[in-house]
Amino acid sequence: MGLPLPQVARIAAYTLRQHIKGGKYPLVLMLEPLFRCNLACPGCGKIDYPDAILNQRLSFEQCMEAIEECGAPAVSIAGGEPLLHRDMPRIVRGYIERKKMVILCTNALLLKKKIDDYEPSPFFTWSIHLDGDRGMHDHAVDLEGTYDIAIEAIELAKSRGFRVQVNCTVFDGADPARLASFFDEMKKRDVEITVSPGYAYERAADQDSFFTRERTKQFFRQVFKRGNNGKAWTFTNSPLFLDFLAGNQTYECTPWSMPLRTVFGWQKPCYLIGEGYVSSFKELMEGTDWDKFGVGKYEKCANCMTHCGFEGTAATDAIRHPLKLLGLSRNGIRTSGPMAPEVDLSRARPADDVYSSHVERELEKIKTQNPGASKRVVNAA
Repeated sequence: MGLPLPQVARIAAYTLRQHIKGGKYPLVLMLEPLFRCNLACPGCGKIDYPDAILNQRLSFEQCMEAIEECGAPAVSIAGGEPLLHRDMPRIVRGYIERKKMVILCTNALLLKKKIDDYEPSPFFTWSIHLDGDRGMHDHAVDLEGTYDIAIEAIELAKSRGFRVQVNCTVFDGADPARLASFFDEMKKRDVEITVSPGYAYERAADQDSFFTRERTKQFFRQVFKRGNNGKAWTFTNSPLFLDFLAGNQTYECTPWSMPLRTVFGWQKPCYLIGEGYVSSFKELMEGTDWDKFGVGKYEKCANCMTHCGFEGTAATDAIRHPLKLLGLSRNGIRTSGPMAPEVDLSRARPADDVYSSHVERELEKIKTQNPGASKRVVNAA
């Protein structure tokens, strides 16, 4: 399937221009216009907030300001469950009018009900949360029947002419053969795959199901080996990121490549760890000490190999070493032999738990601005 060529050309031209200019630049705006969700996945660290915060929403104007501020060519809208946001169709249209690639992430429970609010566009993709086959996915989200609903939603969206991909997060304990079979099923359905190992959110209810770096590499080697070194399937991920998952690249993360805007503001330093928030993208880029974060630099980052941190690194590597990318396209991902050297973790600074402090500040702000907000439940569906 693949992205339409004009959109690929737009993103490639943007990336090349920014690379030539030098400095830090975003590839994808990560937008969480709400934290409220209709699932309670044990591995999620985004829903463990008081109701007063879960009831907050970014406005249409705030969502448009976010893309104008950062200038990224694409936006990935997640949450929470974005289809719970009553202004989501307008938000999507606003981004498309600005010729931004829009990836709308959803667990698909509401897609059948909401799909008439959206129109197919070369700039628009449904990204369906699907963490493996029926047993794997329903276990991951802790609710039976969600896999079947997601498959039905995929077929419905494709029948309406929408571009569809699945967003597959893999947790420790997954079976490589089962995941490979799931990828085979997605290939039969002509659906692309975005894959990433799960990250141990500090507030996730389940802290025991996340990969270590060594386990990640061994696992993905076993998966890719079952699919002609990964060539059997169609991924939205860059080949060099997939090669990194298999332990063949030594990468440091690029946390500013996918900046996150939430109801709290712009999250420091990246999508995955909350080290405070700032009010503007400029303050995020210029006021963050980026050298303090990343694998080998910060304890919280020690096991991270997640796409939002390393896809930006892979993109830069592809520009600098196009022959490396060409070799991967021809030969696939190496699944045996020695792995690339690991980043030294021995000098990483200790983790700093700042979760409670920024939640308390946000609750105080909500109370000051709207004293009744903490007692009112908002139904935005």
